[in-house]
Amino acid sequence: MSVEVVKQFLQAKNREMEILTFEDTSTVAKAAESLQVTPGEIAKSLLFKVKDNFVMILMAGDKRLDNRKFKDIFEGKAKMPEAEEVVAVTGHPVGGVCPFGLKQPLPVYLDYSLQAYTHVFPAAGEPNTALKLTVAALQELTNGQWIDVVQ
Repeated sequence: MSVEVVKQFLQAKNREMEILTFEDTSTVAKAAESLQVTPGEIAKSLLFKVKDNFVMILMAGDKRLDNRKFKDIFEGKAKMPEAEEVVAVTGHPVGGVCPFGLKQPLPVYLDYSLQAYTHVFPAAGEPNTALKLTVAALQELTNGQWIDVVQ
């Protein structure tokens, strides 16, 4: 189970964080409503394929990817993998993709839009789960690099 992998990752990092569980947080709007936060506080985890490589980008949930900025940074077009490929690469299902506890090492990028918030809520391995953590903790746990890829 994907949530168990996230719990093990957090334990290995000596982080005690509660994994929040709800009826359905599979979309930004549903997650924000369930958590009683703004959509921007939902840290949207997106997996993209660029040529033969995968990258994960986290951004504020109320933002959209700017394809031109993405192409300029990654020197290739952003392609969304199929759901089966997302699970194969991350170990997490679509709607529950967590930026850590990944099946294979991936470069993780954090969009500056997340810096507007003190706390953000990424998914925790299943579509009905989330974690509350500071933006600094998110950066530390993902070893994420800051970029600007939103509209």
